[in-house]
Amino acid sequence: MPKLSDSMADAVIIRWLVSPGEAFARGEALIEVETDKATVVYEAEADGTLDAILVPEGAAAAIGEPIATLANGRAEPSQEDRPAPARRDGAGTERANASPVARRTAVELGVSLHGILGSGPGGRITREDVQRAASVAGARAERSEAEAAGGKGEVETLELTATQATTARRMAESAKTIPVFTVSSDVDMSLITELRRGARRDGAPSLNDFVVKAAARALQAFPKLNASFVDGKVECYARVNIGVAVATDDALLVPVVRDADRKSLAEIAAETRRLAEGARNRSLSPDDLSDGTFTVSNLGMFGVRAFTAIIDPPQAAILAVGGVNRAPVEDADGGVVFRDLMTVTLTCDHRVVYGADGAQFLSRLRDLLERPLELTL
Repeated sequence: MPKLSDSMADAVIIRWLVSPGEAFARGEALIEVETDKATVVYEAEADGTLDAILVPEGAAAAIGEPIATLANGRAEPSQEDRPAPARRDGAGTERANASPVARRTAVELGVSLHGILGSGPGGRITREDVQRAASVAGARAERSEAEAAGGKGEVETLELTATQATTARRMAESAKTIPVFTVSSDVDMSLITELRRGARRDGAPSLNDFVVKAAARALQAFPKLNASFVDGKVECYARVNIGVAVATDDALLVPVVRDADRKSLAEIAAETRRLAEGARNRSLSPDDLSDGTFTVSNLGMFGVRAFTAIIDPPQAAILAVGGVNRAPVEDADGGVVFRDLMTVTLTCDHRVVYGADGAQFLSRLRDLLERPLELTL
């Protein structure tokens, strides 16, 4: 299994595009793989002939684990003669060895493959094995139906996808290992909302595009936040690559706007639209999801006023962006005016930066957003 993203630990093979005994050329698509971040087509790195498939469709494999063998002139055991390798799901736990038809049947009948003894070659679970297990499970369910009344009622168990399992693992790792602090600030977005009101057209920069551009400029002034804590040392990066969190139907993906500090506002707007669309239809390439140095997460479109985001390791900081709300503000003359305020919260790795660094970064970010014409230059 090749490494197809910087945070990938294992992946699920969605579809084999070459059959055993079939020859292929370098650059030809071999498999369709679901990683922790996207569905990727892996292409052959050299010419060859596929001998046997070791990891079938629907099964997972860790990075570096054999997933197939190549024909090389030697007499190799067929797939049926090989011992069934242990399969693992996205969380790294053992995954049942079952045919694709058996997996579909298990989903249709609501049967777990774990614990089923396979009668197929190499101990593989067949459709008939699943049907027998469903009959037994149905009889047991009828006997225990009365006992299930009351309490919590029916329980639906949902297996995590590879993406969800990796996200869960990385967020737990972040919360457990990174000492964090947060700083917040209210930003007057009145000028930006006015600019956008006068530019109602397709392709116009969104509020988040302004935030990404301002964050990139602020990182130029405060490079400590454009860094990572790795092996007891701080790595500071020359390029400013900002990850933009995108919520999909079943996961949270973070595609990356590379060199955001060098891109114009219009270029950032076009790039974020492309990345968001690719995230939602799972068509992003591994390059679109790698090498991020800082992350922006925006939940303002859901009516959220403020929130605290979890750092995406090994990055040193993440910016959480709330929605714009009309609020009364006291002016210089002591009167009250209504302004469009947006709360931003910066979560920082305390091993890399300190409170003053975070506060100064937010101050620079606020100045840039409150003088947006500077961002359009």
